[in-house]
Amino acid sequence: MLLGIDHVQLAAPAGCEEAARSFFGEALGLEEVEKPDELKPRGGVWFRCGNQQLHIGVEGGFSPARKAHPAFHVAGYDALLVRLRRAEIEIVEDDAIAGLRRCFVSDPFGNRIELLASLT
Repeated sequence: MLLGIDHVQLAAPAGCEEAARSFFGEALGLEEVEKPDELKPRGGVWFRCGNQQLHIGVEGGFSPARKAHPAFHVAGYDALLVRLRRAEIEIVEDDAIAGLRRCFVSDPFGNRIELLASLT
């Protein structure tokens, strides 16, 4: 029986690690998690998000996910948007779902990321 999601993986091109740290670690505020030694040669970087993890994995022939995406619940939504704008990250706001504030951003590799917060 499935108990929950352990992690989500997004693909990125080789050499992605510093850009991933800048975007996911600095701009979004996720804590980096050390990869197991046996997986380090594969490249990429992992982050903690609540009880789950986000893995950025290197993929040969990389192509960004422009529709499929992870969605993150956000505390301090306005403050995060200010931080993203300061980092010159494009934000596409969307009010299509009643009771939610949400927007979409792209990571440095073109993958779609959704950020959302309840209006209440």
